[in-house]
Amino acid sequence: MNKEKQIAVIGLGYVGLPLAIEFAKQYAVCGFDINVRRVAELIHLEDTTHEADLHTLALVMQPNAAKTGLKLTAELADIAICSIYIVTVPTPIDQQKRPDLKPLLEASKMIGVVLKKGDIVVYESTVYPGCTEEDCVPVLEKVSGLKFNVDFFCGYSPERINPGDKINTLTKIKKVTSGSNPAVAVEIDALYASIITAGTHLAPSIKVAEASKAIENAQRDVNISFVNELALIFDRMEIDTTDVLAAAATKWNFLNYKPGLVGGHCIGVDPYYLAHKSEALGYKPEVILSGRRVNDNMGMFVANKVIKMLVAKDKVINGARALILGFAFKENCPDTRNTRVIDIYKELKSFSMQVDVYDPWANPTEVKAEYHIQMLENDNFKNYDVVILAVAHQQFLEIDYQRFREQGTIIFDTKSFINRHLADARL
Repeated sequence: MNKEKQIAVIGLGYVGLPLAIEFAKQYAVCGFDINVRRVAELIHLEDTTHEADLHTLALVMQPNAAKTGLKLTAELADIAICSIYIVTVPTPIDQQKRPDLKPLLEASKMIGVVLKKGDIVVYESTVYPGCTEEDCVPVLEKVSGLKFNVDFFCGYSPERINPGDKINTLTKIKKVTSGSNPAVAVEIDALYASIITAGTHLAPSIKVAEASKAIENAQRDVNISFVNELALIFDRMEIDTTDVLAAAATKWNFLNYKPGLVGGHCIGVDPYYLAHKSEALGYKPEVILSGRRVNDNMGMFVANKVIKMLVAKDKVINGARALILGFAFKENCPDTRNTRVIDIYKELKSFSMQVDVYDPWANPTEVKAEYHIQMLENDNFKNYDVVILAVAHQQFLEIDYQRFREQGTIIFDTKSFINRHLADARL
């Protein structure tokens, strides 16, 4: 890989920022984001995603004789000198659970403005098989006036970042790579191999690489939906799902997935991308969509279970006070994208309950703007009729649940996180 080639990373979120930092240790990198505030915060070593090592970020932003390092910018002109563009923008779903390609196509338009002969565009955003060549490439061609696989080239290397995970980090996760022709595929693979210590896997085509990402999360989604359905069944049988799973896990080939809410930007979204493409080709995927239905209904199950427990204790539902602990989509992470905790909140509110939310990780301003919820500012909790532990943040182990029990508070531990004698119910 030519070390003098300059790289532009488009999108500085959970995926793009760690990637830009790692590449900047060996190459000249422009980190680009349309969010001017995000760029300014990073320049001042503030990272709301908590994914970056701020010491390393400071080091790679310093000028050096080797001309490597990271320049952060929101100016499109700054990335015009680059020859490799890596796209890491979000690929969400809309309210009808259909793929929303607007961020991806807008990024492609911007790159098209500065695209030159010989340049390579690599997409990391999760998409359905065929999206890079069928949706993104035509935009690049139209805006740039260049010909695909003649004047410019493309690749796809699916992101595998696990937000909040400080063990399985970017360089320690094997990277799937691909290119629009054999020579470009080898060049892209070499680029990633220069930073990924876990190694790379060169897929035979872009479409294969896209499909590999789609099924990774669809498989996890289906497996989790199975244990979620078990939790619904075992609740009716009045047996503890965690106990059943612990017993079953003594068999060497048992896949020990845990029940719970399934949100976030990957598992709760990616299966819909695969399903969309499948349905466009005339096949309705039964297993994938049935798994999604089960997982999407878990928040409602938790809320309705809480209502039944309150009724059983002769509590008046209208005006009853509930505390939800956690709003991020997973533990020890500030990411609230597609959080399914909102389902619990909305269902309890529909019963005219007073619902407070506390999450020491989530950004209160972002939660207010996106979900219209004013979170509690601290853990000076009042009296509650029910406490729902929705996210297993480490800080929640320090809460005095015994005090709640002494007040007659119902405690529902959706993560089987605290000592079982402290909880009235678990998933």
